[in-house]
Amino acid sequence: MKYKVYELIGENCMSQQAGQQIYNLIHPKLVAGESVELDFTGVRRLLSVFFNFAIGQLLRDIKAENLVRLLVVSNLNPVGQQTYDNVIDNALRYYSDEQYRKAVDEMILEQSLCS
Repeated sequence: MKYKVYELIGENCMSQQAGQQIYNLIHPKLVAGESVELDFTGVRRLLSVFFNFAIGQLLRDIKAENLVRLLVVSNLNPVGQQTYDNVIDNALRYYSDEQYRKAVDEMILEQSLCS
């Protein structure tokens, strides 16, 4: 299954809501072992918060090797690719290192209380 992100979200993939929309679309297919392609043709701006919600949380219940095998991300601009790679690295660490996860969760909680 191929999804054109521009048609679903637009040229700016910059919010957690947009990321969650993509996650909700692809998660069931990936869990079922189906291949998914996300085509970013036409997308101009991407933020890590989008990728955290769209892709990062997939690693909570899909093994990294399965995600790499099943998910194809195409036509990212160089900055988008770097952001994607960083999110994947951080998500892998978050879901595999309990101390790191606890520290991140505490920091997020502190920041939310200060807002």
